[in-house]
Amino acid sequence: MSPDTKVWHCPFAHTNGLEFDPLLAQLLNEAPIARIRMPHGEGEAWLVTRYEDVRFVTTDRRFSRAAGIGRDLPRMTPAPIAQVEAINLMDPPEHNRLRRLVAMGFTNRQVERQRSTTQRVVDGFLDEMTEHGAPADLVQFLSSRLPLRTISELLDIPADDRAQLRSWAIAMMAVGVPDRDAANAAKKGLREYFSELTAQRRRDPGDDLLSGLATARDGDELLDEKELAVLGMVLLVTGHDTTTYQLSNITHTLLTHPEQLAKLRSEPDLLPRALEELLRYIPFRQGVGIARVATEDVDIDGVPIQAGDVVHVSYLAANRDPQMYERPDELDLERGTPNHMAFGYGTHHCLGSHLARMELQVAIGTLLNRFPDLRLAVPEDEIDWNTGSIWRYPTALPVAW
Repeated sequence: MSPDTKVWHCPFAHTNGLEFDPLLAQLLNEAPIARIRMPHGEGEAWLVTRYEDVRFVTTDRRFSRAAGIGRDLPRMTPAPIAQVEAINLMDPPEHNRLRRLVAMGFTNRQVERQRSTTQRVVDGFLDEMTEHGAPADLVQFLSSRLPLRTISELLDIPADDRAQLRSWAIAMMAVGVPDRDAANAAKKGLREYFSELTAQRRRDPGDDLLSGLATARDGDELLDEKELAVLGMVLLVTGHDTTTYQLSNITHTLLTHPEQLAKLRSEPDLLPRALEELLRYIPFRQGVGIARVATEDVDIDGVPIQAGDVVHVSYLAANRDPQMYERPDELDLERGTPNHMAFGYGTHHCLGSHLARMELQVAIGTLLNRFPDLRLAVPEDEIDWNTGSIWRYPTALPVAW
């Protein structure tokens, strides 16, 4: 890096509803491979924002997540979210071994088996909302309940434990410095819970996904106890967090884009395609995720990256790259964008993306079908948005019909 390379200060704290972060937009247009300083962690990092460059970094093995273990890497949160034994910090071939085992629980066939159950659950939640009457908070009746219930049933987590697990998951994602102790305590609580639960499943397995992982063998070896406990944590947290927030975000976006909503209502079969565009368009989180470290000198589109340099990617910016998408800042439900990066890309592409898509299709489709006159029950400027974590979502979404 030359001495005159500009270093961008990147708090990534744009909390104005679901407006795209203007800093990310500026970086994408002016400095697509930028040197940045983040709120937490030591030193500086590179940030890659163009679609093709993000694709390159996330698929090239010279960029390693595991190489960052033990380093205080630049990040969003006061305490690192990922644990050292977690699958999302592994590189191939270790990552491939674990991913193959987990993927058996998220095949298209198994997810489709869940569709009828998900439909019944959604119908029940919306029955309760109907009985409550308008206005009703969609977060309370649907968004905060469906994804947690779905992943908890896949893992066979007792219903009485789910609220505590959810509160720990929320605490882990906090971005404020005073929340560091709470985040560490939450991580410790989740780890202890899953250490005990996975040990129990290994002794007395059922037919759930966690039992399958607890008893699965890689050759002659069972998964390591720590590895298994952390895997349970990752599945629980990642298996419900994003979908919870996106249910509210997608509903809000549709209700505030009446022409697009009318198009979807007139063509219900457009829903799967429309959801892909909504996933591309909505900036559902702040900033960036888990960093990678260059294990050797690498050139990214003419920019020399040195071995040991920290590299972040922005999937959010990649989804707005004008070199990849025409009119990227416009919502166009007929666009059809299955190649978006809302579920990540490359080695660490989200394993649960099939499950998330199924839940969104069932929930959003049923919501629009049952409530033909669904609308926001308060002026848009009265909606409260989360400002305390990496996620962006309405804390409540009052709707009427």
